Amino acid sequence: MNSFIKYLLLIPILIIGCKTSEIDDKRINQSINSMNMNIYSSEGIKLFSIKSPYSNYEKEKNILSLKKTTIKLFKDNEKEYIITSDNSKLTKNNKLIELNGNVLVKTSIKQNDELYSNSFTWNIENSEFILIGNVKFKNNSITLTSNKAILNKANNIIEFFYPVKYKVNNNDKKLYEVNSQNAYYNIDTKSVSFRSKGERVRTKIYF
Repeated sequence: MNSFIKYLLLIPILIIGCKTSEIDDKRINQSINSMNMNIYSSEGIKLFSIKSPYSNYEKEKNILSLKKTTIKLFKDNEKEYIITSDNSKLTKNNKLIELNGNVLVKTSIKQNDELYSNSFTWNIENSEFILIGNVKFKNNSITLTSNKAILNKANNIIEFFYPVKYKVNNNDKKLYEVNSQNAYYNIDTKSVSFRSKGERVRTKIYF
């Protein structure tokens, strides 16, 4: 009987302990539905907007995690790039963006240009986007694939790293293919150049 009374007295302590832990967790982590946030520079210039149907903020680590993310980048208050992904993280006081899963980068400069990858990293203090894993650039004319690429939004040039494959898209099944160590695509001029260190650029033509 005494042991039963002791057990009853222990139950409220357990309940209080659970509630306290729940409250602490809510203070540390905050869920946000339908988030739409704008990020500005110290001069008040709009850098980008970020939108997500669901996000979670870890106050202790200062990390904002988002699902089904859409990011719009601006230049001179004009929309320049639209980036979407399955998941993303905003860290280092909103200065580092990391996206993962079905990353798609579209440019407003050339509407048909699309850049895909598994992951995407951007430190907003510099102008380079780093894309890694199953990187593919595609438009109406060409397709470029590699394991890694860097998009420099200062000059709108995408550098593709070894191994690089390039082909001309053609409906009549005639393909022009190039294998190279590095390739550079200029978004503004829609031109491609190839470079290889120590190896010749290999070209294949299919008829």
